[in-house]
Amino acid sequence: MSGSSTLLRNEPVQARSNARLTSLLDAAAAAIDEVGYERLTTAMVAERAGASIGTVYRYFPDRIAVLQAVASRAVDRFTDRITDSFAAQQYDTWWETIDSLIDQGVDAFANEPAFAAIRFGDVLDLRPREGRVTGNSRVASHVASILVSRYGLPGGASLSFHLEVAFTMIDALLARAFTFDVDGDSTFIDAARTVAKTYLESVLGESQAR
Repeated sequence: MSGSSTLLRNEPVQARSNARLTSLLDAAAAAIDEVGYERLTTAMVAERAGASIGTVYRYFPDRIAVLQAVASRAVDRFTDRITDSFAAQQYDTWWETIDSLIDQGVDAFANEPAFAAIRFGDVLDLRPREGRVTGNSRVASHVASILVSRYGLPGGASLSFHLEVAFTMIDALLARAFTFDVDGDSTFIDAARTVAKTYLESVLGESQAR
């Protein structure tokens, strides 16, 4: 009974904490879409979330931590979407897999709050940087493991590196596609596909059906 009592006591607290954190991040993302991440303040986050400034500081020491958390959540959500998409759909070639990932990126730019501004956080010029891991490299490592298991591509740091190069180019071109067009300029989206395929096939070989 003592174990059940502990669970009953702690779970609502944990649920409230998670809901409060989600509310703060949602508020921050909405503010970023309206004023840009450069002008985001903790006071804006508190006001939009209907919380006290003390509640914001309970989770985040400053606005930089808020921005990092929004970016980290974007990476987590994107990798979750990739996993779900690949579980639901079997693609014949590794390029079809990458192509579907570009579709996921277009959707994120169009519909994920704050994504067009922050993307995976690599645009944030935060000094000093911690380690050498970027948002794009986190996504690249995740996709590399899928390509190795499904298509037998040679794994290791080389594959992750090449994917990070491709994703960095895709990210930049999609950002340009959404600079002046809320639906995304198709010419830049098409260019992202062409550039990524040309580069990846130059280093990985032609994409062929299994």
